[in-house]
Amino acid sequence: MRKTATAKTPVPVAMQLTPDLVAKTFKPVEDEGPEPNWTPISGQRLDELVSRVEREAGGEEIWVFAYGSLMWNPGFEVATSEEAIAYGWHRAFSLRIERLRATSDAPGLMLALRPGGSCSGLVLKLSCATKRQDLRTLLAREIRYAEVCDMVRWVSVETPAGRRRALTFWASTKRSRLTEKIPLDDAAVLIAQACGPAGSCAEYLHRTVLNLADRNIFDRNLWQLQQIVAARLRALSQDGSI
Repeated sequence: MRKTATAKTPVPVAMQLTPDLVAKTFKPVEDEGPEPNWTPISGQRLDELVSRVEREAGGEEIWVFAYGSLMWNPGFEVATSEEAIAYGWHRAFSLRIERLRATSDAPGLMLALRPGGSCSGLVLKLSCATKRQDLRTLLAREIRYAEVCDMVRWVSVETPAGRRRALTFWASTKRSRLTEKIPLDDAAVLIAQACGPAGSCAEYLHRTVLNLADRNIFDRNLWQLQQIVAARLRALSQDGSI
């Protein structure tokens, strides 16, 4: 297997984005409803998406490539999992949000896959016994709006057992305006400020980097990002902004 920037390597030092800093980002936030200018996906449209994925799977097992929160909170019973690397993609905080872990007054960022490089994560196998039910639950979680149904795609991943075809989410093309590249300093500003009903973006970053570290996966960009976010939160704490 080829050596990559996100392959298993020892994490260099302790994280600077500590639980104490993350705790400072929490605040009571009311649910403001759906993302502005997006249409919540209907039950019928969701069922059509489930059927589409099942057709594309062709009756085979369904594996899901997890690179962010699905690694530490899959939301369904995982039949089995394997370490995996997706070549040609890298994880990045590039999905702008104003809900969930953010608000319109303090927008934030979530993870997506962008073209180029490689991404280490997991593949999670859906149980054959509850495959359709689990698939629907998964799609309802990841694809909440009608306008983003194309953010479901199949990618090829390398695992210890060989190559697998896996379903993944928010793997965008270079032409997509939904997940444009955002400089780390700009991303840190958004992540440090954002909190919504589901928690803060800083918490999401912390849990993801911590989970990767527990698996001895070192993602340079995310490691640098947590350092920048930690520095910004310390500065905000000192001047009384949080």
